[in-house]
Amino acid sequence: MFTLTDPLPGRPYRGSTPPRYSRPMDLSISHCFLLVRDQDEALAFYRDVLGLQVRTDVAFEGMRWLTVGPGSQPGLEIVLESPGMGRSPAEQEAIRALMAVGSAGTLIFATEDCDATFAQLRDAGARIMQEPTDQPYGVRDCAFRDPSGNHLRFSQPLHPAG
Repeated sequence: MFTLTDPLPGRPYRGSTPPRYSRPMDLSISHCFLLVRDQDEALAFYRDVLGLQVRTDVAFEGMRWLTVGPGSQPGLEIVLESPGMGRSPAEQEAIRALMAVGSAGTLIFATEDCDATFAQLRDAGARIMQEPTDQPYGVRDCAFRDPSGNHLRFSQPLHPAG
């Protein structure tokens, strides 16, 4: 159990200094959600074009829980989420409107060779946003959109660690 050193434990934090915990939390990311227009179309892209593994594909309660992830990160699942998952009709409509104008999610993938990744995705017909470019913040990256309009970046460090 974590104990706040904030003078008002149990109350929502509203101060200028965040509350501190008596010991650090050991956290990792297990799932991230990416809104997609069509789960089958998204699955074909993420599995067949990017080479991600299908982790879960289960129908339940009129929905579909569909996750993919990189083979090198078995503990990470990217949920390919339909706008209708757990939302009211009004929320679904608002999300679909945002997706229609290109306001979608973003993922950044690490790659050992940005240029080779770019060529492979270009040749597979992915929608190019940016060709490989050296960035002032120390990476070479490129960008694409998935079939639902999500922004995908592929990043390689300019100077290898070590």
